[in-house]
Amino acid sequence: MILAQLRAALMEGVPAVPAARVVVGVNWVLVEGPDGTGLSHAPVRSAPGCRPIPQAGRLAGTSLRDLAAGMDSDNPFEVAIAIAAANAHHNRPDLEGEPGNALEDAGREGCPTVVIGRFPGLDRTIPHAKVVERRPGPGDYSEAEAGRLIAEAELVLVTASTLGNGSLAGLLDLAAGKRVVLVGPGTPLAPGLFDCGIARLAGLVIADPDHAARVIMEGGAVRGLRQAGRNVTLARPA
Repeated sequence: MILAQLRAALMEGVPAVPAARVVVGVNWVLVEGPDGTGLSHAPVRSAPGCRPIPQAGRLAGTSLRDLAAGMDSDNPFEVAIAIAAANAHHNRPDLEGEPGNALEDAGREGCPTVVIGRFPGLDRTIPHAKVVERRPGPGDYSEAEAGRLIAEAELVLVTASTLGNGSLAGLLDLAAGKRVVLVGPGTPLAPGLFDCGIARLAGLVIADPDHAARVIMEGGAVRGLRQAGRNVTLARPA
């Protein structure tokens, strides 16, 4: 049920207008449309189902809506392109929202917090957080412990990469009734996601698609992408 809601929220309003550019990098995927540029986290090449994209070389010019329909694909690369295409519609430069850094905001709250995904600098920004990782490092928790940790938390921050790897719907089920924030440059700033149990959407709006594309093609990460845009957070209406 939540999975269908998530897909509907991302597809809502995505127009049948041609993509100007599609870039698939080591770390990030970018789709540029006529009114905005969307990002999504690139899958690990060894992930199950990853294979070459048959339409490679012809994706630019395909409509954003057709690209976004790839969310149902079993190829993680096509799913990543689909999310970026939807974000090219939702994360437009004219979008208004709160500025700032959602992780730093959470750190100032000081309430029991679980973070799904190890963000850079997390030990500094939210030192009290319990971090759940697919490949746990020192001090992290495994995915098997997510349910117990979320049950004890007030605030749950979730990396937007969970959209691409298919785990977001299950996490939202576990976090029902909690304050959930979807975080990261690939976060769709799509108000329909508020109906899926998400309280805040903290993403990135790209103002300079040329710079963002260069960063991605040269293997860059979040720090480089932030130089091409601005943080925007949307809050669920009271």
